[in-house]
Amino acid sequence: MDAPAFPAQALPPWRRAVLKVGSSLLAAEGGGLSPRFALGLAQFVLASVQAGREVVIVSSGAVAAGRGVLPKAGDPASTMAAKQALAALGQGQLIALWQRFFERPVAQVLLTHDDLRDRRRYLNARATLLELLRLGALPVVNENDTVAVDELKLGDNDNLAAAVASLVDADLLLIATDIAGLYSGHPLRDPAARPVTRIDAVTPAVLAMAGEAGALGTGGMRTKLEAAAKAATAGIATALFSGRDAATVAALGQGALHGTLIAARCGRLRARKQWLRHAPSAGVLEVDDGARAALLRGASLLPGGLRAVQGDFRRGDVVDVRAADGTALARGLAQYGARDAVRIAGRHSCDIEALLGFRYDEAMIHRDDLVLLQAPGQAAIDTNGEATP
Repeated sequence: MDAPAFPAQALPPWRRAVLKVGSSLLAAEGGGLSPRFALGLAQFVLASVQAGREVVIVSSGAVAAGRGVLPKAGDPASTMAAKQALAALGQGQLIALWQRFFERPVAQVLLTHDDLRDRRRYLNARATLLELLRLGALPVVNENDTVAVDELKLGDNDNLAAAVASLVDADLLLIATDIAGLYSGHPLRDPAARPVTRIDAVTPAVLAMAGEAGALGTGGMRTKLEAAAKAATAGIATALFSGRDAATVAALGQGALHGTLIAARCGRLRARKQWLRHAPSAGVLEVDDGARAALLRGASLLPGGLRAVQGDFRRGDVVDVRAADGTALARGLAQYGARDAVRIAGRHSCDIEALLGFRYDEAMIHRDDLVLLQAPGQAAIDTNGEATP
């Protein structure tokens, strides 16, 4: 008996999305890669880019590609070293598969979870991905399996995709899989199973619908729901759909989803700002009146407005921004550590490279990484958290 179909629903509005493509959509029978399902997904990406949108692909398939390069390598599940070797062999093949569909350059970005946990490496990865998008390249992200210390697990790239979506401030996470979406039960075993078109919160009851991770017929649905829950916390909605169904993939380009939509818990910007408000602060930046006025207009904090630097913070740490009278103005992620901040304080952005020998950004804190604690016309908030006239 065929599983019940998913009716069409509107995709949330989006300008930047992360598309996760699983190995089951790319692996060829007997090893290697197949363009069979990748072609339709690539056409969706191309149409989206031509419409002025941005897409980052998180692609599995390196181990399967390595199997095609070296079919006599033995069982890839036998040892960690075997998996890593096949991943190393297959990375080039995986990027070549995606490049064949696009005239624009495809850029390979290999990440580990440590890159996303360490704030400095997090900012470096973020800056690289955003610059690739600005240049018009198509980033294809994969976990750096060759140096990963944990065993490769089915669905691990689902969680990587959620992390990348947060990393690049995506509006939407798209997870292409080999089944149509989430059902209330196993669609081939439970006659009462029905499509679940929308999930407002990933609860234990929802996870129970997915069964165990990697169970027959689920396509690793549990890990996809766990990834969607992480994206929702960051204010990003997730769409689960079948990448094997050409009509479903084509409908995405028309703004229609035949699958399961997991709603965001709150707006993306609100989620990011809330995190910045409550994260531990590692230092203080004192700014002049000109910088204070610029911040309240929504500008980035440039080094020319810095008067003093307190604390021993590193690049990527959260720091407080205060006026000369101690008024708390904002909080944000420092693009430069404390020692470098002292050296560039009061100087023009164009002098940064000459002073430091490098330049991460023209701003000390970019406006996308900054939350205001005082809005124009509001009472100020002093360092004790009390309102002042």
